[in-house]
Amino acid sequence: MAVSPALVKQLREMTSAGMMDCRKALEKCDGSLDKAVEYLQKKGQASAHKKSGRVAAEGIVDSYVHAGGKVGVLLEVNCETDFVARNEDFQKLVHDICLHIAAMGPRYVSREDVSQTERDKQLEIFVAQARETGKPEQILAKIAEGRINKWLSEICLLEQSFVKDPDKTVEALVHEATGNIGERISVRRFVRYEMGEGLEKREHDLVKDLQELQKS
Repeated sequence: MAVSPALVKQLREMTSAGMMDCRKALEKCDGSLDKAVEYLQKKGQASAHKKSGRVAAEGIVDSYVHAGGKVGVLLEVNCETDFVARNEDFQKLVHDICLHIAAMGPRYVSREDVSQTERDKQLEIFVAQARETGKPEQILAKIAEGRINKWLSEICLLEQSFVKDPDKTVEALVHEATGNIGERISVRRFVRYEMGEGLEKREHDLVKDLQELQKS
């Protein structure tokens, strides 16, 4: 059955299990949250379940500037207590994620943050691209859906391969830290600035522009 992003997010908040694990569990359990939680527990994928009810309202905002001031990142990561927020391992985790964002340029924290409007627009693009290859019409939607999943994994922070260890995702890195530190940890939000991003670069000769200005 089709599982909504909102339901996946809810199960993830309940269990702290990986997003893809939550999606699979819901599909296996016909969308039942209770059964999905039990399924994850049996699989050993809900080890942080007892922590999920706690509020992660502490944490830190970290920053990183790279390439001579050309790229900058602000990142908020939450934990449960101020004690952990001052923990060296927690602060290192946050800074490592900052470095990752600067290097990899994700657009969202998770796929649940991507609007349905943007998903639909991208799906139309992928269907059109698949159609151009001459593939049969009946399989275009399936091809496009596969490309959508790949696209989401590329633009969402938690699904990206961690830049310092490509064998694990950023989400796996966070879950690993949750287990080691003993508190719920969640990446809340970030903003990434890149010098000149979105601006149209001038191609005119500055000296020539000044000369033209003087003539007017």
